Amino acid sequence: MLKSAGFRIALGIGAAVLIAHTSTVSAHTQGWPRHKSFNRIAVFPVFKNTNIEIETVAEIVSASSDGMKLIYTDGKTNNIGFVDIYDPTKPKALGVVGLNGEPTSVAVSDDYALVAVNTSADFVNTSGELVVIDVSNQEIVATHPLDGQPDSIAVSQDGRYAAIAIENERDEDLGNGEPPQAPPGHLTIVDKEGSPANWTMRQVYFSGVPLLFPDDAEPEYVDINKRNQAVVTMQENNHIAVVDLKTGNIIRDFSAGSVNLEQVDTDEEDPALITLDKALTEVPREPDGVTWISNSRFATANEGDLFGGSRGFSIFKRNGRLKYDSGNSLEHLVVRLGHYPDDRSGNKGNEPENVAFGRYGFEKLLFVGSERSSVIAVYRINNPNRPKLQQVLPAGVGPEGLLAIPQRNLFVAASEVDDRGDKIRSVLNIYRRQRGSVDYPTIKSTDREDGTPIPWGALSGLAIDKQYARKAYTIHDSFYQQSRIYSIDLRRKPALINGETVLYDSLGKLAAIEPALVNQDTTVNLDQEGISTREDGGFWIASEGDDSPVFFRNLLIKVAENGLIEDVATLPASTTQRLIRFGFEGVTSVGSGDNEFVYVAFQREWADDPTNHVRIGRYEVAGGQWKFYYYPLESPTSPNGGWVGLSDLVHLSGDEFAIIERDNQAGLDATIKRIYKFSVAELTPLPDTPFGVEPSFPVLQKSLVRDLLPDLRATGGLVLEKIEGLAVDKNGNAMIVNDNDGVDDSNGETQLLRLHGLFK
Repeated sequence: MLKSAGFRIALGIGAAVLIAHTSTVSAHTQGWPRHKSFNRIAVFPVFKNTNIEIETVAEIVSASSDGMKLIYTDGKTNNIGFVDIYDPTKPKALGVVGLNGEPTSVAVSDDYALVAVNTSADFVNTSGELVVIDVSNQEIVATHPLDGQPDSIAVSQDGRYAAIAIENERDEDLGNGEPPQAPPGHLTIVDKEGSPANWTMRQVYFSGVPLLFPDDAEPEYVDINKRNQAVVTMQENNHIAVVDLKTGNIIRDFSAGSVNLEQVDTDEEDPALITLDKALTEVPREPDGVTWISNSRFATANEGDLFGGSRGFSIFKRNGRLKYDSGNSLEHLVVRLGHYPDDRSGNKGNEPENVAFGRYGFEKLLFVGSERSSVIAVYRINNPNRPKLQQVLPAGVGPEGLLAIPQRNLFVAASEVDDRGDKIRSVLNIYRRQRGSVDYPTIKSTDREDGTPIPWGALSGLAIDKQYARKAYTIHDSFYQQSRIYSIDLRRKPALINGETVLYDSLGKLAAIEPALVNQDTTVNLDQEGISTREDGGFWIASEGDDSPVFFRNLLIKVAENGLIEDVATLPASTTQRLIRFGFEGVTSVGSGDNEFVYVAFQREWADDPTNHVRIGRYEVAGGQWKFYYYPLESPTSPNGGWVGLSDLVHLSGDEFAIIERDNQAGLDATIKRIYKFSVAELTPLPDTPFGVEPSFPVLQKSLVRDLLPDLRATGGLVLEKIEGLAVDKNGNAMIVNDNDGVDDSNGETQLLRLHGLFK
């Protein structure tokens, strides 16, 4: 369909086609800023303005003229929310203003917040309101009817005009979901003369303007420059128009063009696999968000919709001439940072949805928000033809509203996804620009030989190299296929994944036990949850089993340094009978040769285990015998319920071990994220009893080493749920890492936190 002659004509003759050039904005080649940069200083979950129990969202955000208040749209509760950021490190709830419909956008002019509200009965009977709120007292001072469903609003810097994109969006379930669908959209110009009650409106219609669907423009987003010219994106039409607000004349319109992409992933495997080896030809940009970066240039976020989505952003001159396109560089960037959403590979990849511009001193900065990767990429555009990547900011899930507040050296991102059951809350992230190092990312990867970044994500375990304390290893869990071990250079900040070792079952050891886990090329698909280095070289991998009825067993796998699987151990049948999901997690080894023992932490209780008692298994390598201890778990204390279990396990020295104990909650619901220590001295582990006979393993005595909640809050974001990796070097320094769930129902954030001198 994309290559049809008719579609090419619809894009416009001479539509710009650009091959990606990754070197221009590569995070790997550019590095991170040495001087002023942004770090997240606070996060405001928007349920604080209403109720923690209900779903609330922050979609679009604006600020009061003095930058001391944030105003955001909450389309779930039909409210406008207010937040006090006088002290931006401690945002305070100021309550909400109720509306007659769904607020879709908000912009501030002088003392007033202008809110576009959708009051439509359906896709055909469209209507809306422009609601004007006094920011100081949060009272509605005027309401004006709109002749359609609004989607975006912008105000001019001189305060004379507002522009509202009346989208009258299509019903995606009607027919084939494509336009044209009546009624058509248009642009409404608000003449802001006198008091808000006396403002008047004019309409600009786009009939016959876009080439693809000339009778249904569906304006998506609008922004206004200092000359009072509005740039309007028509996403489904892959078209852009520039409108003079004084006269209401369309002074420019043009196709947004298309792009060729190389070395991108277009397949959605299950389990996931990031493969940057495909090409896409003549992909329509279909821009969503747009922002002026000067009076003559603007930038677009090319999210895509019907037919396109070029997975990046572009910079155009006002006359329609393309000056820059990011090509595949944004895709490669999020892969490098572990934020690539592989389940969107067959669609639009990371989906940049919005852009914002801010001038901070002498620095002209462009912010690009990736909806599916949940990050904000920050580019220096003092030369608008050659943007330079400065840094990447972690956001909540689905960042849409982007707001630069240069007068206070602040930036704000509103993330709209909210699902307490999935441990996701809609938030406003607040970042401050200041001198010092960059807090995020904490891990990134280098390039493969073909110039693409090493893909990674869903990290589930950590181990320190036995000989080199500044080298570590990590693994991914079953979210991804083709299990592998990543090597990490800890001398770098952020830590650098500089190698990957794919696991192979060339000797048939795994195939003899679980053949379904072995691929045709002898790569394997394990649920790797723990990794330990061995004294004599190589690794132990703990692979978690499936729940009852047993599909796959819990496996303890001996792996050579080159990734060859040398041996596989399974649990005794009497133990496997007790399996209730939540199996192997952490693993650590003690000794070598005939005197090697491997310890494995089980995540949660199994059948016949006493309440709040979970197993620590000890495997005698020479004799192949399993014995067990009991570890006493904390009881859940989260207001959201849930459970508490174990994650990683580390041998310290002698008889002492360290372990992570955590609940399955995040954000303000999280209460237990801890490192404990225990000793096996003077305790004799016992073999399992027959199924149905309650075991009586010796119970370990634990002592608290560190409550990790303050460390996780110190990142400025919400507390992450899955703290799954723990490693300790020979100097007693500890590291923890979280599993980002492969950016599936997650913001993709990975925090590798270094805790110096914890076990000295």
